[in-house]
Amino acid sequence: MGDLLLVRHGETEWSVSGQHTSFTDLPLTERGEQQAKSLAPLLSQRTYALALTSPLGRAVRTAELAGLAGTTADPDLHEWDYGGYEGITSVEIHRTRPGWDLWTDGVPPGPEGHPGESPDEIGRRADRVLSRVAGVLPDGDVILVAHGHFLRVLTARYLGLPASDGRLFQLATATVSRLSTEHDRPVIAEWNTRP
Repeated sequence: MGDLLLVRHGETEWSVSGQHTSFTDLPLTERGEQQAKSLAPLLSQRTYALALTSPLGRAVRTAELAGLAGTTADPDLHEWDYGGYEGITSVEIHRTRPGWDLWTDGVPPGPEGHPGESPDEIGRRADRVLSRVAGVLPDGDVILVAHGHFLRVLTARYLGLPASDGRLFQLATATVSRLSTEHDRPVIAEWNTRP
């Protein structure tokens, strides 16, 4: 039985500044490109049956630089739609909404086509991904290259927790995490690993 390897994309300008980044397709910074390249030794040690990426450039580029071949873009791996909070930091949001919490309060609608998402909506996307890869895991590892908040929700759902419990899993840029099983139960085998 294979493991589920989660790769968060490398650094972008907005991951440095703390701006919420979902549908804005920012490129990796120079440091982000170096971070992505540094993941290659961690991933080259594994054989994988399937590698999926978010359709956004920062995830696709991270996969390329990390040496993953034959990846397929999966729209369900897209980052949380932050709606009206796209490009805004939590500090800025707290000026008008003290005590706001993404995981419990959600986001207001944004521009057309970006209504924002609740944790449960993202949880349903994560469940779809987990359902699709379940049939592949007996053949080997599955690698998912995506985004911080989405991968945190996916981890919560993998463990059987509510999507909002993704708040419990801090996830840094350009890291590899490994979800596995122990005694037929889902577990976190490694988290936030860097070379």
